[in-house]
Amino acid sequence: MISFVLDVEDLADTRFALSPMHEAVLSLRVLRDPGLSALHLPWRRAALGGLGSLDTGLLLSLVARRRTVPDFLTPVPAVFAPGFEEELAVVRGTAPEVVRRDLVATHAPDPVPEALRAAVAGDDAAVAGLRDRLCEVLQRYWKSAIEPQWPRMRLVLEADMTYRARRLALGGARLLFADMHPDVRWRGGVLHIDRMISRHRVAAAGQGLLLIPSVFAHKPAPPLGPQEPPSLVYPSRGVATLWDTPPAADPSALTALLGGPRARLLVLLEEPAPRSNSPAGCA
Repeated sequence: MISFVLDVEDLADTRFALSPMHEAVLSLRVLRDPGLSALHLPWRRAALGGLGSLDTGLLLSLVARRRTVPDFLTPVPAVFAPGFEEELAVVRGTAPEVVRRDLVATHAPDPVPEALRAAVAGDDAAVAGLRDRLCEVLQRYWKSAIEPQWPRMRLVLEADMTYRARRLALGGARLLFADMHPDVRWRGGVLHIDRMISRHRVAAAGQGLLLIPSVFAHKPAPPLGPQEPPSLVYPSRGVATLWDTPPAADPSALTALLGGPRARLLVLLEEPAPRSNSPAGCA
């Protein structure tokens, strides 16, 4: 179990953020284990088809047998909605000793995978080289597998945050966390996350709490280590329909409902008009 002790000031500083980096890293779990979530199988098939020569072995070595991932790859967002490149710059600036520590902790008690072993066992220059290589591969992975779907994913995540903010306004922390996940419990000023591999208790002590909804999180995911600021990645609502293809509109049904002229007008309003070669300001 991981627990966050939150006082009144911490609750007042509870906030939400989006993180494209978190989505990219957590999606590697689905890529590695297709049985983890049947909901994401359509995305997984499409993503694998577009990876080409990308070093998937290196990417998948980041996910441990227990499905943990390194903390340094999921930095706490500094703003509400950072861009992927902003978060990648933070990862690229991680000190080699932190990279080594997180990779070892992620895979413990198992040994570090072969794709990472030589660098982790080497000096700081070797670890820094591995870190930079991971950033390059993650950037290509983001461009191919996540970025094309990010606008759609973001709509789902923002809808979840709106729902959560309303719960907080109506019933405080108790209502906010009540239906977040069965493993999340709020009791006596302490947020408990059950069934965690790590076991520690962290006093927020004025740091507040950051909540990050995620499309690819199948369960709550606080930081693996107690040295990180209190934050919680949690499964977003609305993921079940994320990869569904919306049904095609039936023009005949629209015509029957509104009549021909009105139906044609709605179709025209839906489609962008062709660009005109007229000078600016001319109709």
